[in-house]
Amino acid sequence: MNTLTTPSAANPLKLGTRRSPLAMAQAEETRRRLCAAHGWEESFVELVTVVASGDQVLDRPLAEIGGKALWTKELDAWLADGSIDFAVHSMKDVETERPEALMIAAVLPREDVRDVLVGAESVAAIPAGARVGTSAPRRAAQMLHARPDLTVVGFRGNVATRLGKLEAGEADVTLLAAAGLNRLGQSGVGSPLDADTWLPAPAQGAIGVECLAARTDLVALLDAIDHKPSHAAVMAERALLRGLGGTCHSPIALLTTAEGADLTLRAALFSPDGAERVEASATFPAGDSEGPAALARSLLASAPEAIRRHFTGG
Repeated sequence: MNTLTTPSAANPLKLGTRRSPLAMAQAEETRRRLCAAHGWEESFVELVTVVASGDQVLDRPLAEIGGKALWTKELDAWLADGSIDFAVHSMKDVETERPEALMIAAVLPREDVRDVLVGAESVAAIPAGARVGTSAPRRAAQMLHARPDLTVVGFRGNVATRLGKLEAGEADVTLLAAAGLNRLGQSGVGSPLDADTWLPAPAQGAIGVECLAARTDLVALLDAIDHKPSHAAVMAERALLRGLGGTCHSPIALLTTAEGADLTLRAALFSPDGAERVEASATFPAGDSEGPAALARSLLASAPEAIRRHFTGG
């Protein structure tokens, strides 16, 4: 298990991925970066696709049908039985608590963390009483906090599906991740929202590569494509989520900025209806897990019950 892997076209490494267009784009980026880092032909890494449970049930919010594990459980099983060597994930879709046998060995350079508003030039410009299509608790709560006159309608599916629903008139506006649009070559869609005023989702824009922790050969190979600043920021954001005890039902928005070896994490918690909001920030060294944990305690201590009930930390 610990000898250095030497792949070839005849014996490629197997990279597992969901089959959605965005997941495939992320897997292809991972393969390109890994092969470039090691001077391999792209045929040395084979993409192995799965239709994840989360891609099969689109008529209900993710939180009602099993949460973020529905994006990872099939790939986790393939890692465990050796069907694949590593897996690629959107880090914002990876549940905070992962099996001990697995590790995030690499995080690629983070893309644009912002949300993009589609259907209006700005939040203020959305017509009164309009319908906002989203199934993300964070986006729903943020929008209702800013515009309590709006109505939220459930919207799930990949980027093309959600844009199609918008075009069909199922909602008046929707929100998408700028990172996903950029990776799909659709960067001209919608109006990006300022991340300082519209805080993004934890780990938004980050691609993670996961393998068995025991596969030290793969861990060494993947280190060549690990972008340490992105990795540090994502781990800090995940540590905050862990401290909060957040779930798929928990509306949390945050923004991490780096200055030298320090990270500043600014986070806001909402009640699902957007009526309540608390915000706090903290600065701590990259890699320090106590900084995010202390920020989680501070947020929960100042949060009203309408927010606190949706988090299990504290």
